[in-house]
Amino acid sequence: MSLHEQYSDIPRGQVIATYDVYAEAQRAVDFLSDEGFPVQNVSIVGSDLKMVEKVTGRLTRGRAAAAGAASGAWFGLFVGVLLALFAKDGTNVIALVVSALLYGAAFGAIFGFVGHALSGGKRDFTSRSKIASSRYEIVCVWAEADKAREVLAKLQSTA
Repeated sequence: MSLHEQYSDIPRGQVIATYDVYAEAQRAVDFLSDEGFPVQNVSIVGSDLKMVEKVTGRLTRGRAAAAGAASGAWFGLFVGVLLALFAKDGTNVIALVVSALLYGAAFGAIFGFVGHALSGGKRDFTSRSKIASSRYEIVCVWAEADKAREVLAKLQSTA
């Protein structure tokens, strides 16, 4: 079985536990592992997936320029360090790195400002996206499902 075939299908087996929060499902699988259960026989399956986008603020030209400057500065620093590695003797390495960082920040700010200005007001906000699930099921191969339930019963009696 190829790696693609192995991970492309939804796991088959019996649902041995269901949780509302991923951390609880992860904790249950960790408990199974701690108890010596062969965890390669289980999978955590998220159901009812939703893409959640949390709006974090308004995006102005100033903020776009600042974000561009920050990413440009990192790129400039990277380029400056690379140039410094291959610099000839007598080159002021610190000045080289600092100037590359400043040029990167300046060009990044310009590109960020102009890019936002050219967007015409489409998407004037910042956000973070993630995929969330409403429910997490622990699925176990049929042959080991009863044993897994027995082990998980110990976890629920200690909770």
